[in-house]
Amino acid sequence: MTNIVRDAVASTTVAATRESVWEALTTPEQIKKYLFGSDVQSTWEVGGPITFAGEWQGKQYQDHGVILDAEPPGLLRISHYSPLSGKPDIPENYHTVEYRIEQEGDASKVTITQGNNSNEAEVTESEKTWQLVLANLKDLLETE
Repeated sequence: MTNIVRDAVASTTVAATRESVWEALTTPEQIKKYLFGSDVQSTWEVGGPITFAGEWQGKQYQDHGVILDAEPPGLLRISHYSPLSGKPDIPENYHTVEYRIEQEGDASKVTITQGNNSNEAEVTESEKTWQLVLANLKDLLETE
């Protein structure tokens, strides 16, 4: 029997337009401010690569993936692999990460969903991390 593990999901409401949120999700200078100092490179075109480089918990990392879907200003979906996972760099070990932006009045609801988690502990840890990322994004957009 296959063990089915749920997606990690985190969301918040930001007092900003969908377009402002989209810009923050796709502008390397802004990403660095809320995503733990990550240097991100991508053309943001479907099928194109995306890389993340930086330091996490004292370790250097160079993560990578592919843009799976991009529908500005509402949806960005990528694949993501981190060598820090200790797993081989094969498709089964990639997460999917979806950023969904929905207008709610004068604000935007931002939801991040991470799929292909290996166990419930990974789901729990990922949800904590994504909530922190969203809190950082909210602070960035609401204090500009």
